[in-house]
Amino acid sequence: MPGATESGPAAPDTFFVTGTDTGVGKTLVSALLCRAWNAAYWKPLQTGAADGDDDTRTVADLAGLPPQRTFAPARVYQAPASPEWAATLEQTRVGVAEVLACRPKVTGPLVVEGAGGVLVPVNERETMLDLMRDLAAPVIVVARSGLGTVNHTLLTLEALRARGLTVHGVVLSGPPAPHNRAAIERHGGVRVLAEVPPLGEVTAARAAQVAPDLFGARPAASPALPS
Repeated sequence: MPGATESGPAAPDTFFVTGTDTGVGKTLVSALLCRAWNAAYWKPLQTGAADGDDDTRTVADLAGLPPQRTFAPARVYQAPASPEWAATLEQTRVGVAEVLACRPKVTGPLVVEGAGGVLVPVNERETMLDLMRDLAAPVIVVARSGLGTVNHTLLTLEALRARGLTVHGVVLSGPPAPHNRAAIERHGGVRVLAEVPPLGEVTAARAAQVAPDLFGARPAASPALPS
């Protein structure tokens, strides 16, 4: 349900969850973070409604969030596409300023989930990076654990840092791959916060079971790099 909105830089306990690609597990990770940190949830831009995509409902169900801790997207589009193209198909347009004008005002931690990766277009001029820059929250990058993830993750980290964004850490999704984890930490100068293994059918009970072990208590600052 919509809540009050606020302006200005993000609160220090707001975290933005992005991914190296679509379908890497951002929504599951967002749910686990909300569960572990007792955080509220907001997905500013939702696409794919025609296919039944509703990440807000999914996170609320998995994290056990009450209505007052879940906030409606600023825009919902029918097509499973980038916000720019999905909006174009509906003969409309949205800008980052309009999206952030709907940012919820919450007490306590807030997890904000992006749409796709960092360079997904919001409109003809702005991308998700512009939204992240203006929100000014630390970023958590969700990446696949397998072949190709080192390149995709390092490119994402480079794009984020080029905009002056703080990277809180990386979460790997999929079967454990210690060599990829080590390469990302070494070459990316970043901490891998957790590795989310295949969980099979994910239920609220399963999320409640694994979330504390994966993410623990909400951190007060970005974690130190491994020595």
